[in-house]
Amino acid sequence: MKVSELSIPGVLLVEPQVFGDERGFFMESYSAGRYADAGIPGPFVQDNVSRSRGGVLRGLHVQHPFAQGKLVFVLEGEVFDVAVDVRVGSPTFGRWCGDCLSAQNRRQLYVPPGFAHGFVVTSDTALFTYKCTEYYHPETELAVRWDDPAIGIEWPVHDVVLSENDRAAQPLDAIRERLPRYVP
Repeated sequence: MKVSELSIPGVLLVEPQVFGDERGFFMESYSAGRYADAGIPGPFVQDNVSRSRGGVLRGLHVQHPFAQGKLVFVLEGEVFDVAVDVRVGSPTFGRWCGDCLSAQNRRQLYVPPGFAHGFVVTSDTALFTYKCTEYYHPETELAVRWDDPAIGIEWPVHDVVLSENDRAAQPLDAIRERLPRYVP
């Protein structure tokens, strides 16, 4: 398994070892010890799966105070996946990084607690899954506006399909007082 840090410390791109032949392929999608050694702490307590059609954008979501670390990957299709540092006081506050995750490249992204997360489907459909280090607490979920100019995410799709919640999301600056604080 190859692990590399993206442009924001703590956001990790994981490229699992894949064994393939004429029958198909095999890969280990998660192993607690190996992932912990690579800097991806657990424990993971909840797994989620979503299926979305092309152009669907989910995010940018963050829970506070029940922050979730997320290990995300695509089982079918392709997405552009993004992490935004929303920890007030962080040297990288408001910065984003992202990568293309697909069933073909089998990459995974680790999004640490204190980061907003989102993705847009760039294929006809996508089956997306993620492991979480904290349970979902809907009463603590915050949504950051997907196209906040202060963040400046370079989404590869501009005609997006949003949920009501994501359509009503506010810019990062408008919810600053409700965001997690950076602890060095």
